[in-house]
Amino acid sequence: MDETQPLLRQRTNEYTAHRQQDKLDGSHRPDFDPNGDPDDPQNWKTSYKWGVVLLLAFMAFSVTFNCIGLVPVANNIVADLDHASGRESSSAATPMSEVYGRYPVFNLANGLFIACTVLGALSQSTTLLISARFLTGCAVAGNVLNPAIIGDMFPTKSRGSPMSVIMLAPLLGGAVGPAVAGLVAQTTGWREIIWISVGLATVAEILFLVLLRETYKPAILRRRAHKLGIVARRETKSDDTEALIDAEPMHPEVSIWKSIKRPATVFASSVVLQMLSLYGAVIFAFYYVVSTTLPGILETIYDFPPTLIGASFLSFTLGSAVGTIVCNSLLDYISVRLQPPHLAHQPELRLPLAIFGAFTLPLTLALYGWAAELHLPFPVLILSVALMGFTLILGLLPVTSYVVDAFGMYTASAFTAVLITRCLMSTFMPMAAQPLASVWGWGWGMCGLAAVCLALAHVPVVIFRYGARLRERSTFTKEE
Repeated sequence: MDETQPLLRQRTNEYTAHRQQDKLDGSHRPDFDPNGDPDDPQNWKTSYKWGVVLLLAFMAFSVTFNCIGLVPVANNIVADLDHASGRESSSAATPMSEVYGRYPVFNLANGLFIACTVLGALSQSTTLLISARFLTGCAVAGNVLNPAIIGDMFPTKSRGSPMSVIMLAPLLGGAVGPAVAGLVAQTTGWREIIWISVGLATVAEILFLVLLRETYKPAILRRRAHKLGIVARRETKSDDTEALIDAEPMHPEVSIWKSIKRPATVFASSVVLQMLSLYGAVIFAFYYVVSTTLPGILETIYDFPPTLIGASFLSFTLGSAVGTIVCNSLLDYISVRLQPPHLAHQPELRLPLAIFGAFTLPLTLALYGWAAELHLPFPVLILSVALMGFTLILGLLPVTSYVVDAFGMYTASAFTAVLITRCLMSTFMPMAAQPLASVWGWGWGMCGLAAVCLALAHVPVVIFRYGARLRERSTFTKEE
């Protein structure tokens, strides 16, 4: 599919006249036709947009399948291999998408991911394998664009369902990966697990190359300006105007450097983003806490073989799926019902489900720890894992929707900050779980982590109550 094809279509007489009047007025900032524009991603067919959502979910599934799939057999490959992989280097890819658009950056990152995964499958030494896994983690940065692409295509009131799908997909991959890996590793070996990942990612990337179109509004309008021969000049020196249209672009290295700095600028200027980044990082880190501790618990306490250890991860996915269904059903509904009719959309109305999830997740963590500590029946342990998946989704997915709604065209930059803190926390918190269990036992050790989670559970409450006021302090979230 030629992503530039819609730009060649004949404009309506009304729109042409509107653009000619802009030229006479001295305004050369192209925009989508408010009466309906085929280039506007939010006007694309619903079936196409949902096709893109499913492709994004499939790629996210493939990435997590690759990152977590080796966990049950990690001891057979290299100690702590999982800690050297799966950490997204999002600091460069997301700003690049605000310079060149989503399409080229997304596909470039996916291509690098596939190449690095192939390198891992062909590795003949531990050093090369660890290096390949590290590079694979750096190359998955394209996945952090998923929420931004959803924000590009869907209006505010319709983002709950697609956001739920792309949030569930990586958790599903993190559960199916170990389940499949346990079976494959015992029959054909661990390299076949990586080759399966290569196959999944290659299929997804071929579909992206053929079907995906550019979704980032400034990139589309910039291309339109050049197509129509318009020299769009900046009317003000505001960062918003510069990001929207660069008709006579600055030198590429200047533009890139400015976009690379923007995530830090957005993060430093927004107290809301700082609070939610820390909260989201801790919440998501418990996914990796389970991924790294559950195999050891099942092996040492319950005497499970690798095959059953991998299958046990499906309980987390089941809980996550139920949480996704709840969010899919209630996220947009609650937001619309709570929205005052006389005010513009309030992103804070996305957070009631997050508040519930934030205060119930610590309970599931405590249950998980004490089930292992007291050697409770296996169904109790698995129930705690499923409940953890359920509450984690409730605590995290509404926050993702909030960031998309609040930061608009700066979503990619905002998510850079969110994901950097998330990756750091996902690296170090699982490393603390085992020492805590060794000193205090699984029960009190997990209660210690639950206490940290409970302390941060107040963050969505504070944002829900004071978020609108706090957003006014940042030029990137200030309501116009």
